[in-house]
Amino acid sequence: MNARNKELSENIEEYLEVLYKQGNKKNHVSTTTISKQLKIAPGSVTQMLKKLEDLGYISYIPYKGAILTEKGIKTSQKITRKHRILERFLADVLKIKKENIHIQACNMEHSLSDEAERAMCHMLDHPDECPDEKPIPACDLDFNSCEECLNEDSDIEEIGMRNDNLISISQLNSKESGKISFIRGNSIVFKKLMGFGIAIGTIVSVGEADHIDDIINLFINDSDIKLTREIANNIFVKPIN
Repeated sequence: MNARNKELSENIEEYLEVLYKQGNKKNHVSTTTISKQLKIAPGSVTQMLKKLEDLGYISYIPYKGAILTEKGIKTSQKITRKHRILERFLADVLKIKKENIHIQACNMEHSLSDEAERAMCHMLDHPDECPDEKPIPACDLDFNSCEECLNEDSDIEEIGMRNDNLISISQLNSKESGKISFIRGNSIVFKKLMGFGIAIGTIVSVGEADHIDDIINLFINDSDIKLTREIANNIFVKPIN
């Protein structure tokens, strides 16, 4: 890969990461917002958004903004995951000063291989949040749990990739539903969740928001279950339209 293509690739990744943080696939993000986040002139942002649309990463509407496509979601989740795992590594292992962590992770995320990311995740005991308490997206490896990943000795090139874009239960809105496809954690976590009727393949629906912000109401087989947001951040679903 020559320097020009590498620069273009990193540039695209920066845009997708901003779109993921600001709007995901539910809200259009304005050119002005992207311009401020990346410190790039609005005219240059507009040109890049048109390019990203041509590449299939976004849907762009002039004067309204951009929203990620499924392809864009998959790519931006992967970038965001690497960034937040790196932040965790820099904070917990290297003890880098908090004010320096974000920029160093930004510089490293584009060159972090999938193999290194997986190894880092294992070393950090599959973290669920970055130091700023932002949730870390699920990996796109075809496993049902972190335990399966830990017990798999195959090289990452031999492991299948998950086709679906998954989001955590905490990212579902009220009255939205999803099919549980990945649970972050070990066998102890699995057994605990099974006690609530939560397992791979279970269909869950989110109820009305609780008056306590960190509690999420779920409906599973007509049963009403309350989960803390910390637990919900580690249960990933394929949304059901």
